[in-house]
Amino acid sequence: MSSTETSETPAVTHHETPSATPRREETDRDAAPQFVLPLVVRLEKAAPPARTDALETAARAVLVLLSDERALGDGEWAAAVRDWQDARIRKVVRRARGAEWRRAAELPGITVTGDSAEVRVFPPVPLDGWPKELAKLQVSGTELDAPEPPGAPDTEGPVLWLSPELKMSAGKSMAQAGHGAQLAWWELSGPERAAWQAAGFPLSVRTAEPDRWAELIRSGLPVVRDAGFTEIAPGNTVVAEGGSRFCPLRPVRRP
Repeated sequence: MSSTETSETPAVTHHETPSATPRREETDRDAAPQFVLPLVVRLEKAAPPARTDALETAARAVLVLLSDERALGDGEWAAAVRDWQDARIRKVVRRARGAEWRRAAELPGITVTGDSAEVRVFPPVPLDGWPKELAKLQVSGTELDAPEPPGAPDTEGPVLWLSPELKMSAGKSMAQAGHGAQLAWWELSGPERAAWQAAGFPLSVRTAEPDRWAELIRSGLPVVRDAGFTEIAPGNTVVAEGGSRFCPLRPVRRP
């Protein structure tokens, strides 16, 4: 029996700008047909990816799909992407190795590589309509090590800050990082998106210190709020902070 780590965001807090992509109200999202964005991380026994690199690669994979011409306009994936974004924003991260990875790589999708990680992202599928090659893949129990503590983030690009109050599996954390990247993307103008894409979507994923997390939550920056269906209780999981050069996000200070 396969199992998955699912991250579902029924509502997000974000700073509204004229360029933000319109989203429906929560009641509309619940009533809409439900889709999920599949991501598969390559997890070979002999060479597993480092945890931070896997999280950052998953976040970039979401951005690569959102910006792909097949997901835009009249592209072949565009209808599925629209339907997915009109419902709950679900992402499921599964793992594969060897022949499983090769079979997954034959399906339509995009493979994004990091320093040690490989993540393949696929166009959204109906919640109960997974391709058989992906439906049997597992992620339960997946834990990735951090051989060395991550260094300071590169602040030229955005930083996706994880809550220090939560303990999440690698799969859950990858899905949350993907949510944060997606919220950042929604906030940007066309030229800002193009510049970030041309640079290869530089970004960092780090865990915030408790005091810093409290500041971020009050900043008015995009915040991911998880629905609490898996692993954790409902609550804030990620804050997206803009970079000095790419993905400028404008905080609005709150009391």
